Amino acid sequence: MAADSNSTPGTTAGIAAAALMAVGSMTLVQLGAAVAKPTLDSFGPLGTTWLRLAWAALLLAVVTRPKVLSYSWAQWRGAILLGAAMAGMTLCYFQAVIRIPLGLATAIEFLGPLGVAAFGMRRAWHAVWPVLALVGVVLLVHDGSDWTVDPVGAGFALGAGLGWAVYILLMKRVGQAFAGLQGLTMSLAVAAVVATPWGLAENGGHIPLPVLGITIGLAILVPLLPYALEMMALRRMPTRAFGILMSAEPALGTLIGFVVLGQALSPAQLAGIALVVIASLGAVAGE
Repeated sequence: MAADSNSTPGTTAGIAAAALMAVGSMTLVQLGAAVAKPTLDSFGPLGTTWLRLAWAALLLAVVTRPKVLSYSWAQWRGAILLGAAMAGMTLCYFQAVIRIPLGLATAIEFLGPLGVAAFGMRRAWHAVWPVLALVGVVLLVHDGSDWTVDPVGAGFALGAGLGWAVYILLMKRVGQAFAGLQGLTMSLAVAAVVATPWGLAENGGHIPLPVLGITIGLAILVPLLPYALEMMALRRMPTRAFGILMSAEPALGTLIGFVVLGQALSPAQLAGIALVVIASLGAVAGE
């Protein structure tokens, strides 16, 4: 998919378009997680995630018609690695969402992107940002005497953060290695294959017809549209600027979790989310 002539990389219009894409992606991810909650609870997070990935790959393949036999080994390697990261990130994230509030899951997951930013820090005082984020996460999950959230859910959120870190490192590279959205198509296909055993095992291969219909819509919300928007945004704006925008996602998740699911958080947890957001902004801006 070629960039529009009025939204080319490096131009003001291009960066503005990319910013809108990034905000749209964040909103869709959080909204998609919130509206999927009933299906996650009834059909299971592994089965629901698998079907979402499979539908997303199929729908995008119909649109992009990937030239599978023409890809080089380097292209395949990138798509395979990105697809595995997508599968791990998504499976862990939705395991977390059914156990802990949406805003908390997103804030803990954000340690992944923060870790990527922290790894590239060149000044000693920049270490304050990871420390600040860790303090924030402690406020999110522990009140000093006991866990305030399910530690298993928090662990899955951390796993999703690891997948997100790998996803960030690979997404721009894969987007540049393929024409249009063909790289995303192949990566989603790999992600669906990786998720298949987990999805089938959770429900013994039994998939009710209503779930098939519901998961088509859920797949469009997450992961199809967000991943496509992020890949196109990263082609139009610097990774640093993209990271600054995405730092708002934990706060957005908290807002959507409260409005859509009625998930109110304690003052300490809200302070923890604020610290994670501040740490993420500081780390990315200081790169």
